[in-house]
Amino acid sequence: MVDEEEVRQSPIWDWDFALSALPDMLMAFLQVTLVVTVLGTLIAAVLGLVIAILIRVLPRPFAWIVRWAANFIRMTPIVVQLIFVFWAFLGMIDNLWIGVIVFGVHYATYMSEVYRAGIESVPKGQWEATTALSMSAVRTWRRVVIPQALRSTVPSLGNYAISMFKDTPFLLVIMVAEMVTVAGEIGAPVFRYTEVYVIAGLIFLAASYPTAVLVNRLEKRLAYAH
Repeated sequence: MVDEEEVRQSPIWDWDFALSALPDMLMAFLQVTLVVTVLGTLIAAVLGLVIAILIRVLPRPFAWIVRWAANFIRMTPIVVQLIFVFWAFLGMIDNLWIGVIVFGVHYATYMSEVYRAGIESVPKGQWEATTALSMSAVRTWRRVVIPQALRSTVPSLGNYAISMFKDTPFLLVIMVAEMVTVAGEIGAPVFRYTEVYVIAGLIFLAASYPTAVLVNRLEKRLAYAH
Protein backbone atom coordinates (compact mmCIF):
# COMPACT_ATOMS: atom_id res chain seq x y z
CA MET A 1 0.00 0.00 0.00
CA VAL A 2 1.32 3.50 -0.90
CA ASP A 3 2.43 5.65 2.01
CA GLU A 4 0.68 8.97 1.25
CA GLU A 5 2.93 10.86 3.65
CA GLU A 6 5.99 9.54 1.86
CA VAL A 7 4.50 10.58 -1.44
CA ARG A 8 3.88 14.11 -0.16
CA GLN A 9 7.48 14.41 1.02
CA SER A 10 9.02 12.92 -2.13
CA PRO A 11 10.77 15.26 -4.57
CA ILE A 12 8.83 16.82 -7.43
CA TRP A 13 10.96 14.91 -9.92
CA ASP A 14 12.25 11.38 -9.30
CA TRP A 15 14.82 10.34 -11.89
CA ASP A 16 14.70 6.67 -10.90
CA PHE A 17 10.94 6.57 -11.38
CA ALA A 18 11.19 8.48 -14.67
CA LEU A 19 13.83 6.11 -16.06
CA SER A 20 11.87 3.06 -14.95
CA ALA A 21 8.75 4.35 -16.75
CA LEU A 22 10.54 5.22 -20.00
CA PRO A 23 10.82 1.71 -21.57
CA ASP A 24 7.09 0.92 -21.27
CA MET A 25 6.14 4.33 -22.60
CA LEU A 26 8.49 4.03 -25.57
CA MET A 27 7.07 0.58 -26.32
CA ALA A 28 3.52 1.97 -26.27
CA PHE A 29 4.63 4.81 -28.53
CA LEU A 30 6.21 2.51 -31.10
CA GLN A 31 3.54 -0.20 -31.05
CA VAL A 32 0.42 1.97 -30.88
CA THR A 33 0.86 5.74 -31.20
CA LEU A 34 3.28 5.61 -34.13
CA VAL A 35 1.49 2.74 -35.89
CA VAL A 36 -1.90 4.47 -35.76
CA THR A 37 -0.40 7.76 -36.93
CA VAL A 38 1.58 6.34 -39.86
CA LEU A 39 -1.11 3.96 -41.14
CA GLY A 40 -3.89 6.47 -40.46
CA THR A 41 -2.01 9.14 -42.40
CA LEU A 42 -1.51 6.82 -45.37
CA ILE A 43 -5.22 5.99 -45.43
CA ALA A 44 -6.18 9.64 -45.05
CA ALA A 45 -3.82 10.83 -47.80
CA VAL A 46 -5.07 8.29 -50.36
CA LEU A 47 -8.76 8.36 -49.42
CA GLY A 48 -8.76 12.15 -49.19
CA LEU A 49 -7.48 12.39 -52.77
CA VAL A 50 -10.11 9.90 -53.94
CA ILE A 51 -12.88 11.91 -52.26
CA ALA A 52 -11.66 15.16 -53.82
CA ILE A 53 -11.53 13.61 -57.29
CA LEU A 54 -14.95 11.98 -56.96
CA ILE A 55 -16.53 15.28 -55.97
CA ARG A 56 -14.96 16.83 -59.05
CA VAL A 57 -15.80 14.17 -61.65
CA LEU A 58 -19.06 12.56 -60.50
CA PRO A 59 -22.46 13.80 -61.71
CA ARG A 60 -23.85 16.43 -59.36
CA PRO A 61 -26.28 14.21 -57.37
CA PHE A 62 -23.58 11.63 -56.62
CA ALA A 63 -20.98 14.30 -55.93
CA TRP A 64 -23.40 15.88 -53.46
CA ILE A 65 -23.77 12.55 -51.63
CA VAL A 66 -19.99 12.15 -51.34
CA ARG A 67 -19.60 15.76 -50.17
CA TRP A 68 -22.40 15.37 -47.61
CA ALA A 69 -20.88 12.16 -46.21
CA ALA A 70 -17.45 13.82 -45.94
CA ASN A 71 -18.92 16.87 -44.20
CA PHE A 72 -20.86 14.66 -41.78
CA ILE A 73 -17.73 12.74 -40.79
CA ARG A 74 -15.63 15.89 -40.54
CA MET A 75 -18.15 17.65 -38.29
CA THR A 76 -18.61 14.67 -35.95
CA PRO A 77 -16.19 14.38 -33.00
CA ILE A 78 -13.62 11.66 -33.54
CA VAL A 79 -14.33 10.32 -30.04
CA VAL A 80 -17.95 9.64 -31.03
CA GLN A 81 -16.80 7.91 -34.21
CA LEU A 82 -14.37 5.71 -32.30
CA ILE A 83 -17.05 4.64 -29.84
CA PHE A 84 -19.64 4.03 -32.59
CA VAL A 85 -17.33 1.88 -34.73
CA PHE A 86 -16.06 0.05 -31.64
CA TRP A 87 -19.56 -1.05 -30.63
CA ALA A 88 -20.71 -1.63 -34.20
CA PHE A 89 -17.86 -4.08 -34.87
CA LEU A 90 -17.34 -5.36 -31.33
CA GLY A 91 -15.25 -8.53 -31.44
CA MET A 92 -15.00 -8.45 -35.25
CA ILE A 93 -12.01 -6.13 -35.67
CA ASP A 94 -9.02 -5.62 -33.42
CA ASN A 95 -9.34 -2.37 -31.46
CA LEU A 96 -6.04 -1.08 -32.81
CA TRP A 97 -7.28 -1.46 -36.38
CA ILE A 98 -10.51 0.28 -35.46
CA GLY A 99 -8.37 3.21 -34.36
CA VAL A 100 -6.36 3.15 -37.59
CA ILE A 101 -9.48 3.06 -39.77
CA VAL A 102 -11.40 5.73 -37.85
CA PHE A 103 -8.43 8.10 -37.73
CA GLY A 104 -7.71 7.50 -41.41
CA VAL A 105 -11.29 8.10 -42.57
CA HIS A 106 -11.82 11.06 -40.24
CA TYR A 107 -8.71 12.90 -41.39
CA ALA A 108 -9.34 11.93 -45.02
CA THR A 109 -12.32 14.29 -44.96
CA TYR A 110 -10.03 17.15 -43.92
CA MET A 111 -7.37 16.25 -46.45
CA SER A 112 -10.00 16.05 -49.19
CA GLU A 113 -10.68 19.77 -48.70
CA VAL A 114 -6.97 20.48 -48.99
CA TYR A 115 -6.78 18.45 -52.19
CA ARG A 116 -9.89 20.19 -53.53
CA ALA A 117 -8.29 23.59 -53.02
CA GLY A 118 -5.12 22.37 -54.72
CA ILE A 119 -7.06 20.99 -57.69
CA GLU A 120 -8.99 24.23 -58.09
CA SER A 121 -5.71 26.17 -58.06
CA VAL A 122 -4.59 24.45 -61.26
CA PRO A 123 -4.89 27.11 -63.99
CA LYS A 124 -7.79 26.72 -66.39
CA GLY A 125 -5.34 26.80 -69.27
CA GLN A 126 -3.81 23.53 -68.09
CA TRP A 127 -7.17 21.79 -68.36
CA GLU A 128 -7.75 23.29 -71.80
CA ALA A 129 -4.30 22.18 -72.95
CA THR A 130 -4.98 18.56 -72.00
CA THR A 131 -8.22 18.70 -73.97
CA ALA A 132 -6.43 20.14 -76.99
CA LEU A 133 -3.86 17.34 -76.77
CA SER A 134 -6.65 14.73 -76.55
CA MET A 135 -5.28 13.38 -73.27
CA SER A 136 -7.42 10.82 -71.48
CA ALA A 137 -9.02 11.74 -68.17
CA VAL A 138 -6.75 9.33 -66.26
CA ARG A 139 -3.61 10.73 -67.86
CA THR A 140 -4.78 14.30 -67.29
CA TRP A 141 -5.20 13.68 -63.59
CA ARG A 142 -2.02 11.63 -63.22
CA ARG A 143 0.37 13.74 -65.31
CA VAL A 144 -1.02 17.28 -65.04
CA VAL A 145 -3.55 17.96 -62.29
CA ILE A 146 -2.36 15.91 -59.31
CA PRO A 147 1.35 16.86 -59.55
CA GLN A 148 0.48 20.57 -59.63
CA ALA A 149 -2.13 20.26 -56.88
CA LEU A 150 0.28 18.48 -54.55
CA ARG A 151 2.75 21.36 -54.63
CA SER A 152 0.37 23.58 -52.72
CA THR A 153 -1.17 20.91 -50.51
CA VAL A 154 1.85 19.18 -48.94
CA PRO A 155 2.24 21.63 -46.00
CA SER A 156 -1.39 21.30 -44.96
CA LEU A 157 -1.31 17.53 -45.33
CA GLY A 158 1.74 17.42 -43.09
CA ASN A 159 0.00 19.55 -40.48
CA TYR A 160 -2.97 17.18 -40.42
CA ALA A 161 -0.60 14.24 -39.93
CA ILE A 162 0.88 15.99 -36.89
CA SER A 163 -2.62 16.74 -35.58
CA MET A 164 -3.54 13.06 -35.94
CA PHE A 165 -0.42 12.15 -34.00
CA LYS A 166 -1.49 14.40 -31.11
CA ASP A 167 -5.07 13.04 -31.16
CA THR A 168 -4.02 9.43 -30.52
CA PRO A 169 -4.79 9.68 -26.74
CA PHE A 170 -8.46 9.50 -27.76
CA LEU A 171 -7.84 5.78 -28.38
CA LEU A 172 -8.43 5.39 -24.66
CA VAL A 173 -12.20 5.32 -25.31
CA ILE A 174 -11.86 2.05 -27.24
CA MET A 175 -9.49 0.53 -24.69
CA VAL A 176 -6.32 0.88 -26.75
CA ALA A 177 -3.41 1.62 -24.44
CA GLU A 178 -1.39 4.22 -26.33
CA MET A 179 1.47 6.15 -24.76
CA VAL A 180 -0.48 8.70 -22.68
CA THR A 181 -2.77 5.99 -21.32
CA VAL A 182 0.24 3.88 -20.35
CA ALA A 183 1.75 6.94 -18.67
CA GLY A 184 -1.35 7.34 -16.52
CA GLU A 185 -1.36 3.64 -15.65
CA ILE A 186 2.28 3.83 -14.55
CA GLY A 187 1.75 6.93 -12.43
CA ALA A 188 -1.54 5.94 -10.79
CA PRO A 189 -0.32 3.29 -8.29
CA VAL A 190 2.22 5.69 -6.74
CA PHE A 191 0.34 8.93 -7.36
CA ARG A 192 3.21 10.31 -9.46
CA TYR A 193 2.20 11.89 -12.75
CA THR A 194 4.71 14.69 -13.31
CA GLU A 195 7.46 12.44 -14.62
CA VAL A 196 5.34 10.27 -16.89
CA TYR A 197 3.38 13.12 -18.49
CA VAL A 198 6.49 15.24 -19.00
CA ILE A 199 8.15 12.26 -20.67
CA ALA A 200 5.07 11.74 -22.86
CA GLY A 201 5.16 15.40 -23.88
CA LEU A 202 8.86 15.20 -24.71
CA ILE A 203 8.33 12.09 -26.82
CA PHE A 204 5.51 13.83 -28.70
CA LEU A 205 7.80 16.82 -29.26
CA ALA A 206 10.73 14.66 -30.36
CA ALA A 207 8.53 12.95 -32.95
CA SER A 208 6.46 15.89 -34.21
CA TYR A 209 9.14 18.60 -34.42
CA PRO A 210 11.32 16.81 -37.02
CA THR A 211 8.17 16.11 -39.02
CA ALA A 212 7.26 19.80 -38.98
CA VAL A 213 10.78 20.72 -40.10
CA LEU A 214 10.65 18.14 -42.89
CA VAL A 215 7.30 19.46 -44.11
CA ASN A 216 8.64 23.02 -44.08
CA ARG A 217 11.69 22.04 -46.13
CA LEU A 218 9.56 20.08 -48.57
CA GLU A 219 7.28 23.09 -48.97
CA LYS A 220 10.23 25.32 -49.84
CA ARG A 221 11.64 22.76 -52.28
CA LEU A 222 8.32 22.39 -54.07
CA ALA A 223 7.90 26.17 -54.20
CA TYR A 224 11.38 26.48 -55.71
CA ALA A 225 10.66 23.74 -58.25
CA HIS A 226 7.45 25.51 -59.17
